[in-house]
Amino acid sequence: MEKKFLINNQIRANKVRVIDEQGKNLGVFSLEEALEMAKERNLDLIQITEKVDPPVCRIFDYGKFLYQMKKKEKEKRKEKGKEIKGIRLGFNISEHDMETRANQAKEFLEEGNRIQIEMILKGRERELTNFAKEKIKRFLEILESKVQIKVEQDLKKVPRGFIMIISKK
Repeated sequence: MEKKFLINNQIRANKVRVIDEQGKNLGVFSLEEALEMAKERNLDLIQITEKVDPPVCRIFDYGKFLYQMKKKEKEKRKEKGKEIKGIRLGFNISEHDMETRANQAKEFLEEGNRIQIEMILKGRERELTNFAKEKIKRFLEILESKVQIKVEQDLKKVPRGFIMIISKK
C-alpha cells in the first residue's frame, strides 16, 4: 500500500505548518508563503499529513523524499521477523517428532521470532497433566541443546491444555 503525498500546487489548505529540510518546525504560514519558501530553496512542498489542523507540510526534494519512504518501508518489512510463531505438541508425541519440532522452533528463533508452545489436551488426557508437563519439559531440553532460549511466559494451564512463550537469548 503506497501512500500518495500531495506536493506544491496539489495542496488545498489555506494555512500549513511548515517543516524545513533539517526537520525544524518553522511555524504556520499561508500556502502561498510556504510555496514561495520552497521555491526559493529549489525544493518541493510536500504535505505529510492532513489529519491535523493546519496540515503539516515539509520543504524537501520530492524524489529524495520518496526514496526515503521506500527505504523505511523496506526496514519495516525486515523487522517482520518479530512475530509469535506457534509450535503445537501432541499428548502422545514421539521423541523423533519432538526433534523435528525443535528444529523448526530453532529456525523460527534464529529469524528473530518468539515461539508459543502449546499442548492441547483432549478428554482423559486432561487428567494426566504431570505427563503433559514432562513432555513439554523434554521438548525444552531438546531445544535448549540446539539454541539458547529465554522463557517469556511460564508454562500456563489454559482450559484446553498448556501454553508457554519462549524467545532466543
